[in-house]
Amino acid sequence: MNNNNLPTEDLKKFGIINEDLSFSKKLNADDIQKFLQGYTIVADNDKNRATFQLTENNTKLKVIFLERDKNLSEILSNSKNEIQYSTTFSKYGINDEKNAARLNWTKSAFIFDEKKQKIIEYDMIKDAPIITQLITEREKPEEVNRYKIELKKLQSFLQDKIDQYPEIAKEITENLNIVSKELNNVNSISPDEKQISKGGNSDIQLIVNDRDLFEDANRMREEQKETEEIQKSRGFRR
Repeated sequence: MNNNNLPTEDLKKFGIINEDLSFSKKLNADDIQKFLQGYTIVADNDKNRATFQLTENNTKLKVIFLERDKNLSEILSNSKNEIQYSTTFSKYGINDEKNAARLNWTKSAFIFDEKKQKIIEYDMIKDAPIITQLITEREKPEEVNRYKIELKKLQSFLQDKIDQYPEIAKEITENLNIVSKELNNVNSISPDEKQISKGGNSDIQLIVNDRDLFEDANRMREEQKETEEIQKSRGFRR
């Protein structure tokens, strides 16, 4: 892992490091360490989300812009009463590999942890066994039914993607198999049988609810789009 050739200019633009090259105070020591190890920083602002990840041996910053189907404030507020489901789709990427935008989407479940007194966002593919276990432990039939509906929606979505992107069908099929397996697990649960096999550890995302950080990222997105539009228009000149 290389920390000597960090993309400092990009990190400055998005407020992740300061002019003196120190990391933002909004990130604690654990956040910084994980970021340097390849974990993702997530900045949320209403329906907008920007993700930041170091790639290529920490020499390049990958930035992805996404849009959520609901306002984050609304999701967090309603999550205290019942589990909330939300989907984010990619809007634009900077320093992202070619054609990766179409894969940059997530479907999440927001579940209130009574012990920790906090709302935790779980990925419905990576964290599927964990979500199933948590929902069945709550012993609320209506929540189990809602979860089944959301799994079926996700299943249909992935099936459609296989037809749309045959070149990445293998990856999509792997995700589809995870969702289908979990749906079968939920359907097979009876009141006296609630043991769900636990999956492996999933990647951890560092949630940074930061309006300034996102606005800086959004500004950079607009600037890059303008540059590309100018380049395109020049390409059509005769």
